[in-house]
Amino acid sequence: MIDREAAPTPEAAPPAPKRRPLLLTDSPLGRRLTLPAALVLAIASGLLAVLAFPPYGAWPLAAVSVAGFGAAVHRRRLRGGLGVGFVYGMAFFLPLLAWSSTQVGQWPWLFLCGLEALATGLLGMGLAACSRLIDTHRWTWAPLTGVAWVAEEALRARQPFGGFTWGNLAFSQADSPTAAAIWLGGAPFLSFLVALSGGFLLAAGFALAVHLHGSQASPRLPASRESAPPPRRTAGIRRAAAFTAAAALTALAPLALPIDATAPDGEQINVAVVQGNVPRLGLSFNEQRRAVLDNHVQATLDLADAVNEGRADRPDLVMWPENASDIDPLANEDAYDRISQAAAAIGAPIVLGGIVHKDDGTRANMTIVWDPEDGPVYMYSKRHPVPFAEYVPYKAFFSTVAGWIDPRMSEGLDNVAGFEHGQNAGIVEVGDYTLSGLICFEIAFDAETRASVLDGAQLMAVGTNNATFDANEAKQQLAMVQLRSIEHGRDGLMASTVGVSGFTDHTGEVFQATEFNTAAVIQSDLTLSDRSTPASTVGILPEAVLTGAALVALACAFLINLKHRRSQT
Repeated sequence: MIDREAAPTPEAAPPAPKRRPLLLTDSPLGRRLTLPAALVLAIASGLLAVLAFPPYGAWPLAAVSVAGFGAAVHRRRLRGGLGVGFVYGMAFFLPLLAWSSTQVGQWPWLFLCGLEALATGLLGMGLAACSRLIDTHRWTWAPLTGVAWVAEEALRARQPFGGFTWGNLAFSQADSPTAAAIWLGGAPFLSFLVALSGGFLLAAGFALAVHLHGSQASPRLPASRESAPPPRRTAGIRRAAAFTAAAALTALAPLALPIDATAPDGEQINVAVVQGNVPRLGLSFNEQRRAVLDNHVQATLDLADAVNEGRADRPDLVMWPENASDIDPLANEDAYDRISQAAAAIGAPIVLGGIVHKDDGTRANMTIVWDPEDGPVYMYSKRHPVPFAEYVPYKAFFSTVAGWIDPRMSEGLDNVAGFEHGQNAGIVEVGDYTLSGLICFEIAFDAETRASVLDGAQLMAVGTNNATFDANEAKQQLAMVQLRSIEHGRDGLMASTVGVSGFTDHTGEVFQATEFNTAAVIQSDLTLSDRSTPASTVGILPEAVLTGAALVALACAFLINLKHRRSQT
């Protein structure tokens, strides 16, 4: 007989230590990325977005970045979405806008990037708030992602201090097939398509993740059935493939658009762009300003010699860049005479950027048309000066705050020129021709660019001064000229002091682009246009509709979340 009491009893196994999740954790909505994993993904996605922009130009990475951002904020609480979105924004804007630190300094650069990252933080919070709506209606994920990005960019384009559009998804697509769609609905519509593609990639990744998780958890089938898996086992792969195909179709479908429908159909004129370059070493500020003017005068005189010797065609107009004459040519007799000498030698009007001092003590950043016989005959005053670089909003307040951070910052703000906001039409009249009057970063704004076309601009002309920045900034700006040429069906040009200068056409092709920090003269026949594209006609409407759709989606998400909370009480 067995003595049961004497038999040893196995000791209870100690509970297994609870392992902290490395990638996924539970949330009220289901599985989501852990916070460390979400932050790593946000940083990686922000850096990928930088690579989509010039000078790198890996445009497909913009959609991949959108997908990564969406995965990082999905199913997070509102504050989590805000924080992860802010981290994404800093990872993106800090390297993208690094060129700005060379002019405004480190602190203003960080301040600017922080303001821009607040917008992506709000985007992250909004997408996080829509998580339950997305999980309830999975088909909404891609279009909701698209409209949410448009709403975020609409906010950044206007606030604060008139907005800052650098980094909009559309501006990463100048060399992509998707860019062909910009003439239908403008830059916001192009940003929508890029974000829509990212939303489809995100949905595809989620479907594949669900499939892999289900496959790992499913028991092995009998051998007789392994060759014919049930539909549930392959549904995830089919959905992932369908979403991936939708992303590719969204990116490539604009290739089917009749781009020649927007081709300029006016007369041709010959335009010369002078890039005089900026000497730096061994010169005081005033000496450098005079040297810049002399460089552009001498390059134009050399072009006149080439024309007279038959080595070049006589241009119908010559374009000098922004700040070609930082010496007021209307007040300084020597500067006046030098520009008049160049215009008389080339026998064509010169369109130049200059700083003009007004009688009321204010200054203006202007584009001036200099006739060979009559001198200055037309002036355009920059309508959208750069805050904290060309004027200081709420100057007393920001000077005080800057002084707390670094006295040198306060001194720098006190030295900002304080340019006025021009109230003129957005064009430059050159005889019988009409150019856009856009100066520098005005090309980045939808309203200013469209207004110039509606005011009669037949060419998309931009004068800019990149001397205090770098080649990355110049190439990013040239990409904007490419896109605006497609958007409004205009041949275009960018004239820079140091580069990159170049010509563009209505397909977005760039030709005769110059090297950075070099003196150059480029010349081409450009075709005028008085046509209007759909984007020129509808203006803000696509952006307003898409932003409105984002607000409606956010309201629906709020109602769904409220209904869920009430059902839990």
